[in-house]
Amino acid sequence: MVNIEKIRAEKPVKELLEFSIINIDKPSGPTSFGVDVIVKKALGINKTSHFGTLDPMVTGVLPVALGRACKLMPYFIGKRKKYIGVMRLHKELDIKELNKEIKNFVGKITQMPPVKSRVKRQFREREIYTFDILEISENKKDVLFETEVEAGTYIRKLIDDLGKNIGGAHMLELRRTQASIFLENDSIDIYKFLEAVEEYKKGDENPLRNILIPGEIISKVLPILEIKKQYIKKLYHGSPLLKEYLKNDKALNKINTDKIIVFCDNLFIGTFKKSEKENNIAIAHPEYVLQPIK
Repeated sequence: MVNIEKIRAEKPVKELLEFSIINIDKPSGPTSFGVDVIVKKALGINKTSHFGTLDPMVTGVLPVALGRACKLMPYFIGKRKKYIGVMRLHKELDIKELNKEIKNFVGKITQMPPVKSRVKRQFREREIYTFDILEISENKKDVLFETEVEAGTYIRKLIDDLGKNIGGAHMLELRRTQASIFLENDSIDIYKFLEAVEEYKKGDENPLRNILIPGEIISKVLPILEIKKQYIKKLYHGSPLLKEYLKNDKALNKINTDKIIVFCDNLFIGTFKKSEKENNIAIAHPEYVLQPIK
């Protein structure tokens, strides 16, 4: 079991800044790319990358990877996301009728990305896992809702499509409360982040250290294989993962995904893709190996 808190507590902050994620609570106004720039400039690092773009007026969970942790983005962005928002109905509607229509938008749906989206405008299938009404205003027009969806779902378009069945609806407010394993309760206000950076520059590293999530958190997303210490250098030099490298080759039987991560105790080695034809020679081939800082 990888001990994330131990890594956060013991690794030098300079190393954490090379391989960490910050769970930013994005405010309304700046773009997601704008948040990247704020983080990058504040920390004086070369590269940042956010997981899952939010529209400027949408608030909430926006994980931002630092340095070499940017390479981990593909392993996080395809996961579920959760939102809470307010939609305005264009006419009064009984809540029972509204819930009946909402049920038609739970499960697999077909969605056309909005005109201003960055992806190709063609119908795409997405899954809506939950779509619940939490509260409705006295005038029966403003509706507080919560939904959990497959990554790549456009919530504004979801509300617009629902509106076509009920006489019209549009989204007033939206907040993301979860992106992959990153939760609203663990997010940090961007202004508190900037305060922590200032404290770090003055010599107190603790506030910033407590914000940085080690890149080893990838262990919460992908299955882990542990290797023997003597084989670390071979993997650093590009070797495929061999059965003889493993501390316990029976762990292979528990893996049912094509992506795996390799550790030696708390040391993250890299991400690997399983061989199409597993044999005694190569279990998996490297996709991203985290070379030690020289």
